[in-house]
Amino acid sequence: MHPRADTPWVVDRAKSLGFDLCGVVRAEKFPELAHTPEWLARGYAGEMNYLADPRRSDPQRAMPGIQSVIVCALNYHTAHPLSTDLVAKANDGEPCGWISRYAWGDDYHQVVLDKLNGLVHFLRQHIAEPFEARAYVDTGPLQERVLAKYAGLGWLGKNTLLLNQSLGSLFFLGVILTTLDFEPTLAAAELPPPDLCGSCTKCLDACPTQAFVAPYVMDARKCISYLTIELRGSIPEELREPMGRHVFGCDICQDVCPWNRRAPSTTAEELQPRVFPPDVSNQADTSPSSASKSLLFPRLEWLASLSESEFRELFRGSPVRRAKWRGLVRNACIALGNSALPPGSATHARVTKLLSQLATSPEAVISESAQWALSRIQQLE
Repeated sequence: MHPRADTPWVVDRAKSLGFDLCGVVRAEKFPELAHTPEWLARGYAGEMNYLADPRRSDPQRAMPGIQSVIVCALNYHTAHPLSTDLVAKANDGEPCGWISRYAWGDDYHQVVLDKLNGLVHFLRQHIAEPFEARAYVDTGPLQERVLAKYAGLGWLGKNTLLLNQSLGSLFFLGVILTTLDFEPTLAAAELPPPDLCGSCTKCLDACPTQAFVAPYVMDARKCISYLTIELRGSIPEELREPMGRHVFGCDICQDVCPWNRRAPSTTAEELQPRVFPPDVSNQADTSPSSASKSLLFPRLEWLASLSESEFRELFRGSPVRRAKWRGLVRNACIALGNSALPPGSATHARVTKLLSQLATSPEAVISESAQWALSRIQQLE
């Protein structure tokens, strides 16, 4: 194998599989990885204990004999409204919430992993000598964004996400660790790639929970994505109102980013918002609405009234399962508490009744959140 000839070949094969970007980087210990211990010591990881895995500090520790990392990016931006459009949005006058754009369709872990495994298959057909290869999509002891930066896919923005001049930040990352020794996409003289955020602070200024303690530094404990997905207990009361109507993840810092204004859209069916017909969704929901329910601006009453079995059925093969049933219902309660419900309306009566029922739930995190939402609705009347 001649590495200089094979790196362009790998990039071409990755794009033939549907990836939008691909780069190769040597498995080295990059400067950004040295900041992780201090970040962890400040408690910024919250309950995400897996981030303290010592293997994350050095790619060499992630797999024996590793030489190179192939990093691929898949665009998930779709031609639908932004989270910033939620303020005035309602389904037939009923309160609705926001699910992060990346979670609208099928589970990206499997979507990206299938493509990565396809690339490994091409490699084994193309290269005769024995080698090891291992694919990861947010599941390995790695910091994919750092590897992607040094593979030439972009730069780390002030919101801590990887940014690319063409794609913005709305893309998934997947990596292949391999014992093959490829020529890096970027030469040493090209490293590190330039930071093109400039003086812009739109992402920092827009964060409603003030999760960014400084440019390029996030306190995950205040991030809406962490609060709605990773946190298992009750959401800190001081952060509930700023959460607004987010029920799974948050896209605000991406939606205001200038680099995402002209980002291309994907038409991949598996990444479009799921729509559930009435016979699949919650049968107990009798409120007036359209005949189907979508993960784009989902109706909060629908989400809050889901049973655990309905949740498992509806979100099979969906990233939303990460929040678990208790978490999603908890989040929907908080979002209902932040919804402006017209007093005396049928919607107000239904929501109040639903929250009163949830306030007696044996699940403490649900009952407490429903009680807060009831008191919040009364305050807003």
